[in-house]
Amino acid sequence: MKNKQSIQRMVGIASLAAITAVLGFIANYVQIGTFSLNLTLIPLVIGAILYGPLAGTILGTLIGAIILVAPSTQGFLSINPFATVVLCLAKTALAGCAAGWIFKVLWRVNLILAIVLATISAPIVNTGLFAVGCFTFFLPTMQAMAADSATNVLTVVFVTMIGFNFFIEFAINVILSPTVIYIVRVISRNYNLGTSFNIGAIYKEEEIKNQED
Repeated sequence: MKNKQSIQRMVGIASLAAITAVLGFIANYVQIGTFSLNLTLIPLVIGAILYGPLAGTILGTLIGAIILVAPSTQGFLSINPFATVVLCLAKTALAGCAAGWIFKVLWRVNLILAIVLATISAPIVNTGLFAVGCFTFFLPTMQAMAADSATNVLTVVFVTMIGFNFFIEFAINVILSPTVIYIVRVISRNYNLGTSFNIGAIYKEEEIKNQED
């Protein structure tokens, strides 16, 4: 029984990893102006919810590896390869881990709230760690950019480096959080994919309660 569940978990995580990889490479090379349409955090969050913090960490690490080969990352690699690798892998891995833990702590309190908070936490953690990494590993570069543009370092990091991309990424996750709720509901109720939490049982309990009311 445990072997069967492990296989189901592996298949589920592998499927989400494949979706994440496709979306990641699309985000790397398909841009709308200066903005990359990054949807990889959605399967990341779904994996973290369905399979726990470890799965979120694995999917986040995959996203980080894809970001490393993006054209926009090559400038960072030329300045500090080690820091770039650590930052790219860590920020998305920890975003997935955080989403998994938020859901794990809150899902019995309020299932929908747990899913929504887990979904919107991913871009916040991802972007927040990127900002910390910029100040920790690339401060001289940020200072040089600020001097060239006659502005300050905070403006370079939070406007030039993050700015519009974060708000769009955050908005996408907020807008798609009902979709995440729907996907989690459908998978947990109708498919046995070795999920970490018995979410389907909660949905059934809610249905019974609603019928009684």
